Amino acid sequence: MSAVPTVLVFDSGVGSLSIGGEIHRRLPHLNLIYAMDSGGFPYGEWEEAALSAHICATITALVEQTRPDLLVVACNSASTTVLPALRARLTLPVVGVVPAIKPAAAFSRSRVIGLLATPGTVRRQYTAQLIKDFAADCCVISVGSSALAPAIERQFWEGTDHPELYQTLAAEFAGHPRAPDMDTLVLACTHFPLVAAQLHEYFPGVSLVDSGEAIARRVESLLDSALPTGGQPGEQRVIVLGERKVSAHFLEKLAAQGISRKPTLVAAD
Repeated sequence: MSAVPTVLVFDSGVGSLSIGGEIHRRLPHLNLIYAMDSGGFPYGEWEEAALSAHICATITALVEQTRPDLLVVACNSASTTVLPALRARLTLPVVGVVPAIKPAAAFSRSRVIGLLATPGTVRRQYTAQLIKDFAADCCVISVGSSALAPAIERQFWEGTDHPELYQTLAAEFAGHPRAPDMDTLVLACTHFPLVAAQLHEYFPGVSLVDSGEAIARRVESLLDSALPTGGQPGEQRVIVLGERKVSAHFLEKLAAQGISRKPTLVAAD
């Protein structure tokens, strides 16, 4: 392992920034590489076998190129599909992201929890098992949105916002008879914490729960004695896979997270 460990944070898009941001806040001296598979976005609409093959091939190539000490698959759709295959292929530690149903159930007092995810994550048996294992005594109101993650991508790359989308999502939850009792909302896509401010506006009084802090703690425990205890802040850099032109707005978003180095663009195969 290198003197300062490097963590590769992989997602289909800007969701890597929400998970990586939590890692950087907790472990500021680590080197972080944010890999955004823009050419494969959105993962939530892929068929599972094709998604697994695509992600395994893409991540294997990235690991060979960047030589990280640890990999974070910062995507619920990918993690619930591909982790066993990845761990069989790679020798470095692999951390996945799953919907934060367990901490939400522990936090909720009303026992009514919202689950906001992509349609694929809502449908997956893995999600149903998490609810059975950790929230069996809760009413879980699930809404699968195929529009929110693409809207967040556009917001980060182009600066556009879609307030009508948040209104639609709030209305979908409000249509459930137990909605007035919902006190906790699980953000089960790593893109969603990036618009927490907008979601708070449309879900007043509801606590938002995501996986970022738990993933940062897991990274800390796995790297343990290899973690630097001081010195300069670690390097943060971005790799974008796919045909993209870097916009000034996107660079501003990166700078707001402390990422000043211009992204590396890699053409899709």
